[in-house]
Amino acid sequence: MTTLWEMAETIGMSTGAITTARMTHATPGATYAHIANRDWESDSHMPDDALRAGCADIARQLVEMRYGDGLEVALGGGRSNFLPASVEDPEYPGNAKKSGKRRDGMDLTKAWTDRYGETGAYVWNKAQFDAIDTTSTDHLLGLFEPSHMQYDVDRTADKAGEPSLAEMAEKSIDILSRNAEGYVLLVEGGRIDHASHESNAYRTLSDAAAMNEAVKAVLRKVDLNETLIVVTGDHSHTLTIAGYAKRGNPILGISVGVDGEPIYGKDGKTYTTIGFANGPGGSEKPQERPMLTSEETMKPDFGQHSLVPLNSETHGGEDLGIYAAGPWAHLFQGTVEENYIFHVMNFASRIGEQLAKE
Repeated sequence: MTTLWEMAETIGMSTGAITTARMTHATPGATYAHIANRDWESDSHMPDDALRAGCADIARQLVEMRYGDGLEVALGGGRSNFLPASVEDPEYPGNAKKSGKRRDGMDLTKAWTDRYGETGAYVWNKAQFDAIDTTSTDHLLGLFEPSHMQYDVDRTADKAGEPSLAEMAEKSIDILSRNAEGYVLLVEGGRIDHASHESNAYRTLSDAAAMNEAVKAVLRKVDLNETLIVVTGDHSHTLTIAGYAKRGNPILGISVGVDGEPIYGKDGKTYTTIGFANGPGGSEKPQERPMLTSEETMKPDFGQHSLVPLNSETHGGEDLGIYAAGPWAHLFQGTVEENYIFHVMNFASRIGEQLAKE
């Protein structure tokens, strides 16, 4: 299928994709790549028969995108998928586990700058990102970690520094909005999902808050008379809220009643307001469930308890909200299929209509 980003590039619009996950991960990859397996992020992840058949990995498809002049902005993690296996990572020299992964010897970061010349740039740390001149940079690639970017609460401890999702969104719009033909931009808070898989509500909520800051940053940047903003997700998780806790009780704390006293389960032990139906927090001996305190449960590394023990918490199945503002936002009403989102964006932007005239 031709993506909205490819359609936009074909008619001369600018395009971008930013994420806190790897740039080659599922959601950003779906804007520019076509692949038989989402895990084929670099050639080292691909079977030999696929390589012999001429299949290109996701990282290579990003740099070699042939619709229009390719993405104008690509910001996220996943640096190792763009560097040769013989190259040490610039942020983690001497750490073989974080070095490049490519078997073909290609340095795709150099391929990016070679393709776009003086108007193209590649950055991998916060100082370089901050130094980018958005008035003269037409194509920006930023890869801030060998794999996924840091969780938002952990960014300050990153030695090379990483921009926030809001900062990446703002700089992206500064570059993309220079095109009078318009632009399409994906902004993904990709690590909200990862924290939930770890049954870690602290980082789930803090990265969700960072996503909220990115939405607010975008709203400050655009004119809602001419820009449609759509905010949704691709799935839920098994996170639940329970317990009749009193108003104002910390969401990460144990459940405390209106009398100020902890609420106990039938086993006489406390429990958290937030929990997961399954995941790493599950105990194989539920009868030995520990007594919890809010001091313990509100720490960043605390893993919420789960009903079913799994190595990784699973996705959930409920419907998701679609929140929209701007032209034709009113078309998002009631319960719709996920692919309906594409059709509204395509209609509102008139990309398909203009493409048909080409």
